Amino acid sequence: MTAAAQKLALLSVSDKTGVLDLAQALHQLGFGLLSTGGTAKLLQDAGLPVTEVASHTGFAEMLDGRVKTLHPKIHGGLLARRELPEHMAALAQHNIPAIDLLVVNLYPFEQTVARTDCSLEDAIENIDIGGPAMVRSAAKNWRGVAVLTDPSQYRSVIEQLRAGGEVDEATRFTLAVAAFNRISNYDAAISDYLSSLQPDGSRHVFPAQSNGRFVKLQDLRYGENPHQQAAFYRDLYPVAGSLVTAKQLQGKELSFNNIADADAAWECVKSFDEAACVIIKHANPCGVALGKDANDAYQRAFKTDPTSAFGGIIAFNRTVDEAAAQAVSKQFVEVLIAPSFSEAALAVVAAKANTRVLQIAYDPAQAGRGRNMHDIKRVGSGLLIQSADNLEVRQDDLRCVTITQPTDDQMRDLLFAWRVAKYVKSNAIVFCKDGMTVGVGAGQMSRIDSARIASIKAEHAGLSLQGSVVASDAFFPFRDGLDVVVQAGAVAVIQPGGSMRDPEVIAAANEHGVAMVLTGVRHFRH
Repeated sequence: MTAAAQKLALLSVSDKTGVLDLAQALHQLGFGLLSTGGTAKLLQDAGLPVTEVASHTGFAEMLDGRVKTLHPKIHGGLLARRELPEHMAALAQHNIPAIDLLVVNLYPFEQTVARTDCSLEDAIENIDIGGPAMVRSAAKNWRGVAVLTDPSQYRSVIEQLRAGGEVDEATRFTLAVAAFNRISNYDAAISDYLSSLQPDGSRHVFPAQSNGRFVKLQDLRYGENPHQQAAFYRDLYPVAGSLVTAKQLQGKELSFNNIADADAAWECVKSFDEAACVIIKHANPCGVALGKDANDAYQRAFKTDPTSAFGGIIAFNRTVDEAAAQAVSKQFVEVLIAPSFSEAALAVVAAKANTRVLQIAYDPAQAGRGRNMHDIKRVGSGLLIQSADNLEVRQDDLRCVTITQPTDDQMRDLLFAWRVAKYVKSNAIVFCKDGMTVGVGAGQMSRIDSARIASIKAEHAGLSLQGSVVASDAFFPFRDGLDVVVQAGAVAVIQPGGSMRDPEVIAAANEHGVAMVLTGVRHFRH
């Protein structure tokens, strides 16, 4: 059979998952097989007729395999436009067969540099040259060549070939886009790594050039406001248990604000070891509580601010059962999130057809894990990138600075209040008692105003702040903020400390006879 009559497939893969089955199917479909190195050996050992690239080009591999596919007989076969007679004549003149299908995945650069013991030499040797060059050639000439860069693509291509003998044009274009995306991500990973290297061989947390890589999940109806356009993207490699991994079980399409609020709710609730419920409204917790189970936690969280809870986002870190679902269904809920739902619970919420129900695979034993490594804020023509605020303060980290010491129960509530305050917009004041919030003041320019708003919220909800504890996300710059929370009923305070007026604030706490513990860290959330 002549080269013109027989279709050719070139297979050269680092990840050999599924490639043998693919090659066998291609052979059965009449394709001639070209291959390199370990891939060729795998096919030969399976008894498949395969031609080594070196035999095909007439040029032996050199430089320890660095040069093997960088040859006109490879790239000419990939780049020749089948519809141009002059291109096909050039192939015939130089005895270059057209290559119809390319199967390539690249040296494992990302996996190599992820190792803690990776050296610069290891990284450099895992920078693929020939692979990306072939992929780019094939993807550029997608009208004539199908390019496969991931094992997940193999089955559908074989099914098309078996059904009609060709890979259709729409699929070839989709494969080409995926190929260019893969090359873009690969090059970005190389840039990120090399840009992060320091003279002593260590790696800087923030590389000299940052190459963001995100995959669109969906277009949104609009952004924060109806006149804004928006889309939802995920990280190229999302963290397990994060919002982007959610499965929507029912309800309307998520909006921009739904997603932002749902993320705030989910990140907060999964920070607790015990069964917990978080109710979010406009990116702020308006009710957070621990409980014996999901229903108990919800009932307690709802008490903090029933008015604000209307139309909120509710998140649980435990299975939602029928009792919890029935309780939640008594109010208007935009989004309901949990790691799992009982069948009875799903039957209950099904009556609320517009409620968006999200299930996020999550192991409670992994509480506090699976978070972003970095936070990013957009500014004019730039980015602010910081390590994420993932610091968890434990009891041993606290320093009591007052004569009065917190009781064991108060200490538990102080740690609970501090964890909630981390997710409240600054300035944040959070009153808690018995493992539930009883008053939340958020986002005010003055810490005193936040304290007063928290007190007002508690009053409107019919909750007493007497005997409560309070968390302030940043230090009290003057004693007046402390005076307000104590007058409201707080008997213990947790705050970062670090103000030049700490002695004045501590003296005020002693004057009031309340306990005060310092964390040494703050939780600004802007």
